[in-house]
Amino acid sequence: MLKIAINSIDQLPATAQQLLAAFPQERFFAFFGKMGVGKTTLIKEICIALGVKDTVCSPTFAIVNEYMSGEDEPVYHFDFYRLKSVAEAYDIGYEEYFYSGNYCFTEWTEKVEELLPDHYVRVDLQEEEGRRTLAAELINNA
Repeated sequence: MLKIAINSIDQLPATAQQLLAAFPQERFFAFFGKMGVGKTTLIKEICIALGVKDTVCSPTFAIVNEYMSGEDEPVYHFDFYRLKSVAEAYDIGYEEYFYSGNYCFTEWTEKVEELLPDHYVRVDLQEEEGRRTLAAELINNA
């Protein structure tokens, strides 16, 4: 398990690098945490670390945004906050994204937890008294 104390926003580029380095073979990262804890901000930094040149923003209304990495590979960023039911994830064809082998980053993952692949990195962000912590672990339910 990877644990990182994030004391300032200036640490986010290094945090993104540490997260990717800790799980170099993994492509699916499921983010969990309360609203405002920094999920989108951290995903932006991870995308920068992957060489994404596009503007990275929360796909709250679109549900999924696609970016191109520095390796010219798709990077998928999901925000399931507005989903009213799991059926909506089926409607957007989540399987094609989740099982593509490309980087996938999900926010509000708890709304689609039953659809997650058997193998993924769970990233929990928490905030206590103005200090944020990240805990990441590989989940393998296969």
